[in-house]
Amino acid sequence: MDYVFDTLNLHDDSAESVARRNAWFGSVAQAFHEPRPAPEQIQHMVTSARADGAVCRGAWLPDGEFGAGPAPVATFISFDKTINAGHELLSVRMISDVTASPAHRRRGLVRTLMEADLSDAAASGAALSALTVSEATIYGRWGFGPATFVRKFELETGPRFGLRSFTDPGRTELIDPADAWPHISSVFETFHRTRRGSIERPTFYEVMHTGAFDFSEGGPAKKLRGAVHLDAAGSVDGFVLYEFDGSDRDKPAIKVNEMLALNPTAQLALWDFLAHIDLSNRVIWRFADPADPLPWALTDLNALTISADREFIWVRVLDVERVLSARPWAASGRVILQVEDAQGHASGTYAIESNDGRAVVTRTEEQPEIAVTAETLATLCLGTAPVTVLAAAGRLTGAPDAVGRFAAMADLVDQPYTTTFF
Repeated sequence: MDYVFDTLNLHDDSAESVARRNAWFGSVAQAFHEPRPAPEQIQHMVTSARADGAVCRGAWLPDGEFGAGPAPVATFISFDKTINAGHELLSVRMISDVTASPAHRRRGLVRTLMEADLSDAAASGAALSALTVSEATIYGRWGFGPATFVRKFELETGPRFGLRSFTDPGRTELIDPADAWPHISSVFETFHRTRRGSIERPTFYEVMHTGAFDFSEGGPAKKLRGAVHLDAAGSVDGFVLYEFDGSDRDKPAIKVNEMLALNPTAQLALWDFLAHIDLSNRVIWRFADPADPLPWALTDLNALTISADREFIWVRVLDVERVLSARPWAASGRVILQVEDAQGHASGTYAIESNDGRAVVTRTEEQPEIAVTAETLATLCLGTAPVTVLAAAGRLTGAPDAVGRFAAMADLVDQPYTTTFF
């Protein structure tokens, strides 16, 4: 069957175009087993997509075929933002809503949409592509690899909770989410400029974080609450958005929707605030930073359960020189890296010469010392996994001295981190 590959015109409000885009968002909801989206929900998604300059691609059945109509049998959306590589913000092509109808699987639909978008991203100057995944076995074939990780924290509060010698020169104050957006934006902008791995946020975050609309409920977020932390000078340096969940009467919980802090003091102060909210005995945060100081600040380490340590954002390198030049390097040295890439975007041999935390990366015809696939390069590019661990796993090849030299150059103490989903 010859499928019709096309894009939506998000700025056309004719009846035919509206029916087509409503069906497109309906197909996405069906693929992820979500309820059919209501008109208000679709309008919020369209408004966000327009503001982000998103492109909604899809595959449709040709006219005359049984089942043909406005609903696509595959969907794909992408838009451009920035990612913090360590030394600078780089352009990143963000990909989401990748679906294929269960009646049209294994027809190459996602492959066609993905490879067209990667080629477009590379041609438009994006340094990387990024996405989140529902299955870890799908996207390595296109050069994506896990680049940031998060942990799920479940903290018992009440008598078990306590922090070691913690003093807060500032204070935490409640704030209505509807009034919090300027403070949330300010904290995030500083975080984005300073934390490796941070990804710029899509437009829909404003309606979500202000409580104007809850995409899972299809209406205003009536249960959403907020608080901000102020430093000693009265400047906001952290925030938390949360909801009370009393569905388990024996273990009522505070569920964190979002928490960001610009320093450890603010981070611990927010945990202390959450732990002392009445009528709850747990705090749950599904996107905690692997470097969160909370475990080591507790008087009772066993009050905290870390039940997941999972990958979150996957990236794909499109411009090797730009990406590796924009990340930090731990030691001075020189290594010749070969990248194998089935799509060709990152293929080649590169000389990496690092000094004083920066690197000059150039193509070379020298004999390679280290060889990786594009998928492994994705995990290396932000300093996510140690070089020696990847070598031990068979993901990176080279002589022991070259692997050791590369590890000394590339391995970083801190991990990249973001809470941005899309």
